[in-house]
Amino acid sequence: MPTNVIILAAGQGTRMQSDLPKVLHEVAGAPLLAHAMSAAETLSPEACTIVAGHGAEAVEAVARQMDETVRIAIQEERLGTGHAVRQALPEGTAMEGDTLVLYGDTPFIRAATLERMLEARRAGAAVVVLGFHAADPGRYGRLVVEEGRLERIVEYKEASEAERAIDFCNSGVICADSALLPGLLAEIGNDNAAGEYYLTDIVAHARARGLDVAAVSCDEAETLGINSRADLARAEAAFQAAARAASLELGVTLQAPETVHFSLDTVIGRDVLIEPNVVFGPGVTVETGARIRAFSHLEGCHVSRGAIVGPYARLRPGAELAEDVRVGNFVEIKNATIDEGAKVNHLSYVGDASVGAGANIGAGTVTCNYDGVMKHRTEIGAGAFIGSSTMLVAPVSVGAEAMTGSGSVITEDVPSGALAIGRARQTNKPNLARRLMARLKAQKAKRTH
Repeated sequence: MPTNVIILAAGQGTRMQSDLPKVLHEVAGAPLLAHAMSAAETLSPEACTIVAGHGAEAVEAVARQMDETVRIAIQEERLGTGHAVRQALPEGTAMEGDTLVLYGDTPFIRAATLERMLEARRAGAAVVVLGFHAADPGRYGRLVVEEGRLERIVEYKEASEAERAIDFCNSGVICADSALLPGLLAEIGNDNAAGEYYLTDIVAHARARGLDVAAVSCDEAETLGINSRADLARAEAAFQAAARAASLELGVTLQAPETVHFSLDTVIGRDVLIEPNVVFGPGVTVETGARIRAFSHLEGCHVSRGAIVGPYARLRPGAELAEDVRVGNFVEIKNATIDEGAKVNHLSYVGDASVGAGANIGAGTVTCNYDGVMKHRTEIGAGAFIGSSTMLVAPVSVGAEAMTGSGSVITEDVPSGALAIGRARQTNKPNLARRLMARLKAQKAKRTH
């Protein structure tokens, strides 16, 4: 049976004190919305609909970066979660299968939890509610379960003392029979203090019809919602702690785990050694046996087996490091392929380039790739030796086993095996330095008096 996913992302999030829609604030280098969409994607849904409102254009743009086929529904008036789900239902089309309703500001619900909700739905429950056992139930709505069935959801202010003693709380996440959902939504009203239509009211209407309603439990940490900057900071800390623990379990060595920061999509192979104070931005894959040294920053790059990066290295999007490559301190690589065994050991910038196998890039080398309007490429052949402080003015190529003299400015292609020297001839002027310094000191003394 098909699975439909609806993600509610219309809220402004006033407590965030931000012009940015709440669901676009980031945890682990990705918008909160991306976390929810990633969890939904593992279910291979027939359709995914994002309900947007505040900042709808920005929300849509981010959603389509994740999935070009995603549907966008607009909630012009924010009249509650039930009203929001109504906006996502296709008009005049009978729905089949199951519909999951998630929240764009609740980033940590696991795919396995959603699978269990689907299993409960397909076992016969018309509606399944996700609950959690709260350490401090506070003012959460309580889930009243009797003989394995969810009888009702009781809001804190309406709960009896016995009901307030229940620690099984409502997360708001729901899975429902798609064919029944429109009718259940049509029955809910807004006779409450906020004048809003609440999605969870469908539970009472389903029970009134004699339908089975079930509750599935998850860890409280999965239900963490983001409503403030403090919540955002707690969510980041929770994600990083979980990611570090998972990496250690998978055979990654973290010398100082609390100083390493991962992104949502970071992939690290076993036997990788990561030194302190390393940051992985989005889109990084590091293969088995590589070493990432201290204070390095990686984003949008691929590091192959046996490569060593850093310390104090920066790999930017498009950096592709082959096996046994060496990238050393204060080196920046961007949109460049570094082939097997090549070395860029210190104080260099290699951008929009390819570096052949076994090549050696000397200290202070720069591929001058930007002319102020367009980017140009530099090609460096296998086994080439680039002397220290060489400026490679792209577009330019240096052939296999060629060399450049230190301090050269290379503006023309260098044939394979050739030595290129592009610098002015040195001229020494005897005693001129002393005379010049004496003159400058005299000028300074005259000005100060």
